[in-house]
Amino acid sequence: MENKLDVLIVNALFDKEALLAQRTWSPLCEGVFSSVIYESDSNNPKAAFLHYLPGASVPEHQHVGIEHILILHGSQIDGDKIYTAGTLVIHGPDTHHNLKSPEGCVALGIWQKPVMFI
Repeated sequence: MENKLDVLIVNALFDKEALLAQRTWSPLCEGVFSSVIYESDSNNPKAAFLHYLPGASVPEHQHVGIEHILILHGSQIDGDKIYTAGTLVIHGPDTHHNLKSPEGCVALGIWQKPVMFI
């Protein structure tokens, strides 16, 4: 039964409306919401879904560890780069950036260490 649940969760990633409806969302910053998948404490790995409303942005932040972001729906702008659905972005330690999403997006984020907002 546990494997069947895992398959349902993976399949739901590609159904934006179901993903948004089935998760509990908390504000991360104005117009951006987070739904934590796992987090043991503030110094260890964390995974969460991120939901950007159209026009939302995340302010400048620095990565202490490795960050993986998989864009599931919509798009995200990082400087002069546009990441669309299906893009996997990996940022290394000590990188920093800010993000915006003019059309809105849903992404899966996995962080080795917490980010530090600048």
